[in-house]
Amino acid sequence: MSTLRMTSDLRRQLILGAAKRCFARHGFAGTTTKSVAAAASISEGLLFKHFPTKSALYAEILAEECAADPELHRLLELEPSTETLVVLIREMVRHFQEVQAMPDQQEAQRLRLMLASHLDDGEFARLIYDKIGGLIGHVFDASLKRAVEAGDAQPVGREPMNLFWFAHHAVLMVTVSRLPAIPCLSYGEGAGPERQLCEFILRGIGLNEVAITKYLDRDLAGNPGQPAIAESA
Repeated sequence: MSTLRMTSDLRRQLILGAAKRCFARHGFAGTTTKSVAAAASISEGLLFKHFPTKSALYAEILAEECAADPELHRLLELEPSTETLVVLIREMVRHFQEVQAMPDQQEAQRLRLMLASHLDDGEFARLIYDKIGGLIGHVFDASLKRAVEAGDAQPVGREPMNLFWFAHHAVLMVTVSRLPAIPCLSYGEGAGPERQLCEFILRGIGLNEVAITKYLDRDLAGNPGQPAIAESA
């Protein structure tokens, strides 16, 4: 049983390695499950036993890349708190801004693929949302609870994770509006729009003005790569 399990896991990693090469060379649209199976030296039927669709395969690759990101690990290791909540929102906003601004269009293409999924069968988007929620949702939820307990926030609604998704979608749509060469909307330049979006989201998830000013200002004033919470550790 143990040997079979190891063999299955190894096969899965070999498939993912082959798929990464195929997607990197041909993109999502140009890659087929048949070509991935050939690159992995297996049958297409065996590929489907591990990944039932091309979207599932691509979503798993993106999730692995995300899980291996040292910056994400740093965030996930922070103790749940009001400050951690602010850092999570700030980093979400910053990440999407980088997607919009970076000269490498790979992330932008992935974003377009996710948006196209919403207008199609939704499979790829559902898979990605499931992966994101599994990675980050528990930290957001725990930090929001701590913020309420500390008097830094008021409960908003009955489903705390909805607040995470509302925040995510707000940042997503701001980014989408700026993806074209000529942006659909102009939010201004510099750090102003970034801060305004952070404040908008933090108010929306229930944080009070005192907490926003205290933690957002402290974070923005510090080293952009290191949240202020690390300074007191």
